[in-house]
Amino acid sequence: MISSAALRPLASLREILFRMEYEIKNNKELNRFEVYEEGEIGFLEYDADENNIALLHTEVPGDIGGKGIAQALAAHAFNFAKEKKLKVLVYCPFVSTYVKRHPELNELIGKK
Repeated sequence: MISSAALRPLASLREILFRMEYEIKNNKELNRFEVYEEGEIGFLEYDADENNIALLHTEVPGDIGGKGIAQALAAHAFNFAKEKKLKVLVYCPFVSTYVKRHPELNELIGKK
């Protein structure tokens, strides 16, 4: 019998690649979470108040794309919201897709 792990070599490789950890900084002056990689900046713009954080736009330059940076930024934003007890308002199409892939995050979603 073939194990299910043997049937998923590409998925496992993808999971390994996307588990790379990035140092994510909260640039409060520009209202965005940032990752610096290979001389480029990937970011997730937000707007926040005392109750909510609106996730507005994710951008990762093509030279550093495909490395899981956008996913790391989205995960960081949701962790930030959870730590600060903020509801998340999703306006960014990438983050919207991310939430669909991670339904456990729905408890953090606020109403627009």
